[in-house]
Amino acid sequence: MADLNDAATPLPPGAQLLGREWLGFDETGQIALIRFQAQSAFTNRHGTIQGGFLAAMLDSATGICALAALSPDLTVVTRSLDTRFLKPAAVGPITARARVVERTDRDMVVQADLVDAEGVFVADATARLRVLAKK
Repeated sequence: MADLNDAATPLPPGAQLLGREWLGFDETGQIALIRFQAQSAFTNRHGTIQGGFLAAMLDSATGICALAALSPDLTVVTRSLDTRFLKPAAVGPITARARVVERTDRDMVVQADLVDAEGVFVADATARLRVLAKK
């Protein structure tokens, strides 16, 4: 299993922009918890978080959840991300709850939800990922 809290490994720029923070797994050990910081710079003309940023959070959360389930010599890339926007999201912390739902040697399917600070589900996604050897 990958060490996602390794301080020697800097966050990728996209993860830094999104304010990604790995929180670990829930009490079941099956659901990965990842927090993001939705900034005012992410808002649209309605003052809510633009959907592309929510999709980026979901892509990041599903990817990091998959990495947590893999050995350190493997990685994943997103093949598809089926995203649904459920409610407007406000500036502030948004927590992803992600879990692996299917896995083979070559592919993974990971589902994730985004929940705002008030506990409202604002978006969800299903990611289909390809498992690759790290180069």
